[in-house]
Amino acid sequence: MFTPVILTVTQLNTYIKSILSADEKLMHVFLSGEISNLTDHYRSGHIYFSLKDEKSVIKAVMFAGNAKNLRFKPQDGMKVLIRGSVSVYEAYGQYQLYVEDMQPDGIGALSVAYEQLKTKLEAEGLFKPENKKPIPLFPNRIGVITSPTGAVIQDIKNILGRRYPLAKIIFSPVLVQGENAPKELIGALKKMNELHAADVIIIGRGGGSLEDLYAFNDEMLARTIAASEIPVISAVGHETDFTICDFVADLRAPTPSAAAELAVPNKDDLIQDIFAISSFLSRQVNNQIRSNQMNIDRMKSRLEKFSKDIFGQRKEKLYLQNLRLSIVEKAIINNKKNYFQKYMASLEALSPIKVLARGYSITSKDDYVIKSVEQISENDKINIQLSDGIIECEVKNKLLGSL
Repeated sequence: MFTPVILTVTQLNTYIKSILSADEKLMHVFLSGEISNLTDHYRSGHIYFSLKDEKSVIKAVMFAGNAKNLRFKPQDGMKVLIRGSVSVYEAYGQYQLYVEDMQPDGIGALSVAYEQLKTKLEAEGLFKPENKKPIPLFPNRIGVITSPTGAVIQDIKNILGRRYPLAKIIFSPVLVQGENAPKELIGALKKMNELHAADVIIIGRGGGSLEDLYAFNDEMLARTIAASEIPVISAVGHETDFTICDFVADLRAPTPSAAAELAVPNKDDLIQDIFAISSFLSRQVNNQIRSNQMNIDRMKSRLEKFSKDIFGQRKEKLYLQNLRLSIVEKAIINNKKNYFQKYMASLEALSPIKVLARGYSITSKDDYVIKSVEQISENDKINIQLSDGIIECEVKNKLLGSL
């Protein structure tokens, strides 16, 4: 008689899992299908989704260890090629696909990642022209971030030296290819901003495949370029190559050599401009001088006419004033003359000479006029002044009394 074996649910699920896990055909499964019901756990890094075709669906999971190697972001409706294994999730008794690798079906992962990141950053406004900084017209320092090997740095040096030798090159050598390239590019860009080492930065490399240019499609590098305080010129690959850096940079150059030409002015053009400006200014100055001279001549003519009019008026006024002064002067002189004549007549009437002429005399001794006989003694020598001369006398005797 058959005796049934009673199992627990866990035992059953474990048994089924052991069967599936032992099947070599299920250990390495390659599937194509369309992603649906995708859930991306950003904290854990695991990706859960369903893979379906026209008739069937299978649950799938891609753990963080494998998901971190994806170069694109899985999305609902995306057709993919998957490599993985089939097993059972014991807790739910559900068999599912454990994805180890995933690629877009019909297009490369890098191309998908490129388009996805481009769409994302464009939606955030990182490509808008109004967010781009102007390139300085006369930069003193040119920052160059590229590989120390290869022709790129030499081409840039040659072009800058030929076009604008005044500028100083601040070179930051970095990897431009490989897994570590984005980190070095970001570090160099941040360092130049921290040190304010340049007026404009050229970042780039020579041409290559999409894989070769992958570092310049890095999201963090794109955001670092957008956040740069120093204007950035992107110069990646050849003219037909476009990277995310090209869209987010302040200016895109088709080649590194073109970037060097866009970063600085041409000294020959500047010299021609200086000569043209000098000639223009010379003409302007000469025209201004002629204009000023004409104005001066007009003003001079007006001043001369005005001066003549004023001089004539002042001359006439001065003549009249002189005439008045002359009349007043003559009147004053005549008045003073008459007064002087009267005064002289009075003085003449009182003059001792006039008195002497009438028979009087003046007696003096030692230049003192003698008014009394008491002032002289006998034998004194005295002088008697008459109207026509002086008599020297000696006193013989003096008589007292009046005549």
